[in-house]
Order: sequence, then C-alpha cells, then structure tokens
Amino acid sequence: MEFVTTYQPVLATLAGITALLILILRARMNAFAALLLVAILSAVAAGMSPDRALATVSTGMGGVLGFIAPVIGLGALFGIILEASGGIQTLANGAARLGSPKRQKWAMGALGLAAATPVFFDVALIILMPFIAGLAKRSGKVALYFGLPLCAGLAVGHAFIPPTPGPIAIAELIGANLGWVLLFGSFTGLISMAVAGPILTGLLQKRNALPHGDLKLSDFFKDESAVAVKNPMRLQKAIGLILLPLVLIVAGTLSKLVLPQGLIQDIFTLIGHPFSALLIASGTCWACARHAGVKSATIQSAMSRAFEPVGVVILVTGAGGAFKQVLVDTGAGEQIANGVLSIGLTPLVMAFVLALIIRAAQGSATVAMITAAGLIAPILATLALSDPQLALITIAIAAGASGLSYVNDSGFWLVSRLFGLTEKETLATWTVSTTLIAATGLICTMILYPLVG
Repeated sequence: MEFVTTYQPVLATLAGITALLILILRARMNAFAALLLVAILSAVAAGMSPDRALATVSTGMGGVLGFIAPVIGLGALFGIILEASGGIQTLANGAARLGSPKRQKWAMGALGLAAATPVFFDVALIILMPFIAGLAKRSGKVALYFGLPLCAGLAVGHAFIPPTPGPIAIAELIGANLGWVLLFGSFTGLISMAVAGPILTGLLQKRNALPHGDLKLSDFFKDESAVAVKNPMRLQKAIGLILLPLVLIVAGTLSKLVLPQGLIQDIFTLIGHPFSALLIASGTCWACARHAGVKSATIQSAMSRAFEPVGVVILVTGAGGAFKQVLVDTGAGEQIANGVLSIGLTPLVMAFVLALIIRAAQGSATVAMITAAGLIAPILATLALSDPQLALITIAIAAGASGLSYVNDSGFWLVSRLFGLTEKETLATWTVSTTLIAATGLICTMILYPLVG
C-alpha cells in the first residue's frame, strides 16, 4: 500500500499511457480528444483535485500554443504561397533538367527534402506526382525509381527540419533551441534522406526488387493546369525563398553566440525569431508571386486554404502540452527520470524508442512526435542538458516517429495508391525506407550527442 501511495503519480501515468494507446489504436478515437481525456484523468488519478487537474491541463495547453500556433499557421501560409507562385513547380523542373536518371534520382530526394519544409507531406507528394510520371515516361524506368527518393526526402523534411509542425512542437515541449534543431536536423536529414532514398533505391534496382507498380501515367497528365504556373519563378529564386526563413532562424541563434550584446544582436534576434522569419519569408514570397504575374485572386484563394490542414495539428500539439504539464505538476516526470537514469538508459535513446513505439501504435508521425515529447519533457527538465543536446534529442524523437510506416499510417496508403503498389510491395519499399530514416537518424544523433555534451 505504501508503494502505491509513493508511486501513485507514476502508476497513474503508466495507466494513462496504456489508455491513450488503446483509445487511439483500438477505439480509433480522435488523437486530440484522447490526449485531452487521458491528461485530465491521469491528473485526477495521480491525486490532484478536479479543479487543480483542469487548471493544470489549461495551463499546459495554453503555454504550448502561445508559441506553436502562430508558427504552424505562418509555416502553412508560407508553403501555400510558395506553391501558388510556382516555386515547387520550378524546383521540380530544375530536377528534371539534370542529365542522367541517376542524377535525377538524387535530385528528387533533395527536392523532397526542400519541398516538405514549407508544404505538408501529402500535399507535396500529390503536387509532384506529375513530374515523377514525366521522368518515368522519358527515362523508361519505373516510377518508384524517382518516387522512392522523393518520398524519403518528403518524410525527412516533414519530420526533421523546421518550420514543419513536428520538430517545432518537439522543440517547444522540451525547451530546445530552434536554431540548433535546424542545424542538426538539416545535417542528419541529408544523411537519412540519402540512405533511405537514392541509396536504397539503387540497391533495390540492382536486386531487381524495385516494383513496377501500376502507375497510370495518363492520370497525371489530364489537368496539368492544377500544378502549372504560366510564368514560374527562376530556380535560384525558388531555392532562395525556401532557404530564407531557415537562414534567418540560424542567424538569430548564432548572433547570440558570436555577437556582443547591443543593437546589432537585437536586430538579428528579432529577424531570427520564427515568427519574424516566417512573416518575412511569406511577404517576400507573396511579392515574388505578384511580380511574376500571379493574380491576387489566385494567391488569396490559396491563402484561404492554407489553414485547413493545420487545425488538427495545433489541437493535438496543445493536448500534448497539457499531458506534459500533468507529468510535471504531479511529480510523475521526476519519478520516471530517476528510474530511467538508475538503469543507465540515455535520454536520447529513450526518446527515440518512445516515439517509435507510439508511431507503430497509432500511425501518425506528428502525433507520435508530440506525444513522445510531452512524455519525456519532464524527465529532461531534471537533467542539466545543453542546447545542442536538447536539439539532438528533438531529432531523435523525430527519427523515431518517422519509422515503421505501415497499414495504420495514411502516408502508407497514399504512397501505395499513387504508385499503384500492392500492400506487400509498399511494405518492401516504403516501410523499409521509413525504418531506415529512423535508424539512420538515431545513429547520427548518437554519434553527435557525446561530442556536444
């Protein structure tokens, strides 16, 4: 009985995690509702009064969304304007102009990495499918030869590199610096994309294990106006627009390390904040689109659609923050931290494994990232970790949440249907690719972690 009383917060948390997985995986409950319900019940089960439990949930949700909601909204705005202005089309055309199919294969991986930074995975894949079909038609190779590197790049960009919602939410929940997350995310992301995309594709082709699929090329050439822009921007400008917010965020972070306090550092801090960086990037992209002759009505229509897919992400992020606050206020996080440290499991590996388990259980990479970050944040708060270490833990969570995409993941079915693959073929290609993303990301972060301690 004394044991139950002493460890009541931990037992309540474990019961809450179990209930969360059951609600999402078995009962197919909405992730936002499940997280919020479990947060409230876990707080009460840990010994909080109902009033205090609800106050804790409210505080946790509000504290996270004060930063996350504007960044996710601005990121969506930037991505949709870039799409409407023809930036994504320009990048795809540039990749298609490269010489050999082998070089085009690598270019599609890089294109996926760049395109997923401002645009959601599924949107970017649908937009770029006509270019995959065109490359397959001209080269005589199977569509997956170009498509698998593209999908790997999109998956990595979606999980590893801000300003996509996942890494931003993780960074806010565990207190990581976005500049460091961007630096390490870009580095590990490039390596993970290469391994899980072009390199894996090459190995599968050599073994004659790259499926032909049932891609109907005609399906992607019926309405080219859906992705075509009459006067698309130049390639250099499109690349510059994608890099602009990333460079500003990194500059803001580095200015605090290399510049003395004063007006210059304040200016870099201001323009390097994610709010400012994304506002500047969105405004610049809008100006470039108008200069290129894109009609104002087209941009306005695109902007009205920009916020449609982000509502669920924002709500789930807020619920994840609420669950995190429950762990902090009940003391469960500290008790779990002491137990984990006593068995010698490093925070980085624990974060990865937790994210991987949640990803396998419920399918969504974003939900896995946010939930894992919320669970581990109280543990990290008890440790004296540097900004670079927290950034690497952010990437480890993102890597774990990227692995094991299979039948409970909407991305699995999107890849399967677009490329005309059977479930077995999708498992042998896309699932293997996402698992390599996770493994490569973990290895990279494990190598870097002791170097930045």
